[in-house]
Amino acid sequence: MRVHQADQRSRRQLLKKLTAAMVALNLPERGLAMTDVREKMRTRLIPATRESLPVIGCGTYRTFDVGATLKERAPLLEVLKVLFAAGGSVIDSSPMYGAAEGVVGELLAQTQNRSRAFLATKVWTSGKQAGLDQINRSFELLQDRRIDLIQVHNLLDWKVQLSTLKDLKRAGRIRYIGITHYSASAFAEVESVLRSETLDFLQINYAMNDTAVERRILPLAADRGVAVIVNQPFGGGALLGRLSNRPLPSWAPEIDCQSWAQVLLKFVLSHPAVTCAIPGTGRPEHMLDNIGAGFGRMPDAALRARMIDSL
Repeated sequence: MRVHQADQRSRRQLLKKLTAAMVALNLPERGLAMTDVREKMRTRLIPATRESLPVIGCGTYRTFDVGATLKERAPLLEVLKVLFAAGGSVIDSSPMYGAAEGVVGELLAQTQNRSRAFLATKVWTSGKQAGLDQINRSFELLQDRRIDLIQVHNLLDWKVQLSTLKDLKRAGRIRYIGITHYSASAFAEVESVLRSETLDFLQINYAMNDTAVERRILPLAADRGVAVIVNQPFGGGALLGRLSNRPLPSWAPEIDCQSWAQVLLKFVLSHPAVTCAIPGTGRPEHMLDNIGAGFGRMPDAALRARMIDSL
């Protein structure tokens, strides 16, 4: 595939910018030698508002649940620097992720990068007052009076919590609302809520070895104008671990992939209903590798089938 001269210039400019960032972070150049990239990371539109959202974000489950020492937090600060340097913005957290919300809030305040972040968190409790208390605590921990997205985590007490989120959205405290789940056993309820409620976002599990959402959930989200955030794009981590010792398939260069992480991410991102993927990491070199999936060519339907066959 030939690359237009303008694309070559854009590619050189981007690589120069990110290489400088990597040098400053003492990171390898892995994942950025791609064929056809633009100045900025690929974006998708949020159906509710047509706002653009970068396709690769950062999950914080386990990885940002750390203490307050410099040794523990320094790598996480570099993770966010890499994310922002590439044009990424989505940072997803939850009250159930231990110290993660507070760590995110403190790192963003420390670097004065709140304006560059699309902050997503969740409510995960039963009862109206308990939900309000937890949400207010999230505002405190994230150090902001306005949060981009709050989701009902795993549909816990979803009717009560969605009512609260709608009130907060009307009051201007929340920009978007949504629901999440990670288990196929809950898909029937997820589908029911998607049909009955007006939502901005759905966060759901989807991976090359976990494609159940393709049958009903993703088409329904598209029909309902709901943006989709993909969690567990690496198959919960087990799939990536299993593939890491295998050589990349011969077709990987066709979609500008230099790692299995990029292959797995490009698979989920190539579904037209998907808005963003949020692989979790606490290591800047992994964040850099993940970001590579936000640039270059995406698989078409035929290649997607070959990708699944490769497993």
